[in-house]
Amino acid sequence: MTSSVSAGATLSSDLLSAVARINRLANQRVRLALPFAQARLLAAIEDQGAARISDLAALDHCSQPTMTTQVRRLEDAGLVSRATDPADARAVLISITPDGVEALAKVRADRGAVIDPYLARLDDADRQTLVDAVRVMRRLLDDAQLH
Repeated sequence: MTSSVSAGATLSSDLLSAVARINRLANQRVRLALPFAQARLLAAIEDQGAARISDLAALDHCSQPTMTTQVRRLEDAGLVSRATDPADARAVLISITPDGVEALAKVRADRGAVIDPYLARLDDADRQTLVDAVRVMRRLLDDAQLH
């Protein structure tokens, strides 16, 4: 019998592995109007709210100049906007625009459409299990944001 510590480690590893594989499946089989890295950045900005470029770079594990280039591309496309940081007039905050929200929703719908046929093959009980699992994962994420 496995201890609860190693079982927990296995569950977390298995969960991360499965989610990563599902993401790869969706990414490999979809054509996106927006490059994946830009879609990922838009999702981070939507999730985090207005953020400084340095914070976005740290979140994405890249350099500030690399993030500046990515943000500029999104800004040129009208998907993000810049505003002066009220806490520091020398800094700017990057926010997602309504067009960015719309573009991100389209990316998510297109990626989801890749997975839909596989979900359709599941029986009702398995689909319900996934509905319940998504609800639990969202609760886990909400809890992580509080701590």
